[in-house]
Amino acid sequence: MSLVVTGATGHLGRLVISSLLAQGVPADQVVAVGRDEGRLAELAALGVQTRRADYGDPASITAALAGARRVLLISGSEVGQRLAQHQTVIDAAKDAGVELLAYTSIANADTSGLALAVEHKATEEAVVASGLPHSLLRNSWYVENYGDQLPTYLEHGTVLGAAGDGQVSAATRADFAEAAAAVLLAEAPKPVYELGGTAFSLKELAATVSEVSGTDVTYTDVPAEELTKVLVGAGVPEQFAAILADGDEGLGRGELYVDTADLADLLGRPATSLADGLRAAL
Repeated sequence: MSLVVTGATGHLGRLVISSLLAQGVPADQVVAVGRDEGRLAELAALGVQTRRADYGDPASITAALAGARRVLLISGSEVGQRLAQHQTVIDAAKDAGVELLAYTSIANADTSGLALAVEHKATEEAVVASGLPHSLLRNSWYVENYGDQLPTYLEHGTVLGAAGDGQVSAATRADFAEAAAAVLLAEAPKPVYELGGTAFSLKELAATVSEVSGTDVTYTDVPAEELTKVLVGAGVPEQFAAILADGDEGLGRGELYVDTADLADLLGRPATSLADGLRAAL
């Protein structure tokens, strides 16, 4: 019986695999499931089992989960198609009789008004309806969402956003991955984890960028409609730009703020700070 990680060829999935191995799980008890054969080969080099499967191919998912003891369902990336894809994994997990199904969701999924939360909430409901023992891992934003934008911040001297004074409990992707691995290994995991690091506003983000880079960067708050236009003008597809602006509005409403110690408890240490995350990005 094995620990299965779906979406293992993505950034988060690969970090979960690495964390399981670092926490002492024998490599032959870890199954990495994904659709990128090249990245699966990289994971196979670590000694783990690999199985090629696609969320859109139920037969491949059923085969990939054969013999699974615990499964981590990492949410898909195809917005608008994710619920159906996730349901395929949920059904396969139920058929396999797994003892735990964990799912990477979004912060405050049951109450969030974020556009991105719609499919997460529906997936959570499907997980619960399956009757399987489960853990819903409600992750806030990745620090990398901001670290990846450092060149733009430094070039223009500003963090542009539509979040007002709202705070986001972002944490690094590696911290969320380590927490997911800990849940897969926990003796009695909780049904729901609200996961996030130390909260900060986008104004505080700008100040931290200034601190770690030595370049003066300020925060400029604009309406969501203007932010969408700026992003489109910079080459971001309009639909994705609207999702990003909606995310900022949700941040402003506190929907990405997490007021629990769940992440630190799973890590056994404080989450990586924003400053350290940005320094790593630099």
